[in-house]
Amino acid sequence: MEEVDFWKNFNMGIELNIAGAFIYDGLLAFDEMETFYHEYEVFDFLYNIAVGLERLEKIAITLIEHYSSINQDEFEKSLITHNHIDLFKRIEQKRKIDVGSTHYKFLTLLTSFYKSMRYDRYSLKEVRNYDKEKRALINYIFDEELKIPYSEEMFQITTNEDKIKKFIGKVIGKISNQLYDIICEECSRLNIYTYELEYDSKAAKIFLSKKYNFLDERDLVKELLIYLVNAENESPNMEIIKNIKPLDFDQALTKDYIQCFLNKLKCQEVIDEAESLYQDVENKTERIELLNLITTDILTPDDLDYEDGNNEDGSIE
Repeated sequence: MEEVDFWKNFNMGIELNIAGAFIYDGLLAFDEMETFYHEYEVFDFLYNIAVGLERLEKIAITLIEHYSSINQDEFEKSLITHNHIDLFKRIEQKRKIDVGSTHYKFLTLLTSFYKSMRYDRYSLKEVRNYDKEKRALINYIFDEELKIPYSEEMFQITTNEDKIKKFIGKVIGKISNQLYDIICEECSRLNIYTYELEYDSKAAKIFLSKKYNFLDERDLVKELLIYLVNAENESPNMEIIKNIKPLDFDQALTKDYIQCFLNKLKCQEVIDEAESLYQDVENKTERIELLNLITTDILTPDDLDYEDGNNEDGSIE
């Protein structure tokens, strides 16, 4: 394989996985946002999506525009930009892209965010204008597109409902899907395999499964939780779970505990309580070792020997 073909096939293939991972992480950050109140949460979402789509655009441009007699230095310099609109129009000049004003407005928002907003807080002259990206996203979603009221008043703060997550997912998904389809078409033309992805990767969820929110994952976690609570099977892993004496968490906070399965950030609110409860555990190290066994693929009879740590009722301290 010649150097140029290797570059387009393997280097761009790695870039495709990186782009997909950034888009995945951005959508996950958006899914975990309960409200639009915190600037750092909005930044996390916009930053990951901006980087992911930019890299995706540049992969498409590389496969479309690069040819053997091109000036390599000039071509590489032409990719040093964060302007999503310019990159997108550059692709659109040579390949058909079916997107509308909603998508272009979102790309404009990403361009503005990445070009200036992400560094504005380092400028003293912007000291009282510290939440530009948050206001820009709120304006895009609530005023320009969904046209629904937005409030940050106490007890009336607008939440990030599923319909908003679905809307953002559709916008990002349409852009991502169009670019990935172009990449696949170029790969066919060039007889390379840049488009190939591992089926269980972050990028595969975005480009192959074409899933742009995490509502299915949330429902799945709930179903698995119901299954584990009610399971009667005698698998070694379940035997370990059933034989470990639970920590004395507060039953009144059950809803908060279940939220930990759905949003890792919620775990921070419960970790301190768990650490406090660990103080009453006689051998914390042994307990942690047992917790690790729960997700072990292959268990031996020795792993299930609780004799030294058993209570009279067979549970483990």
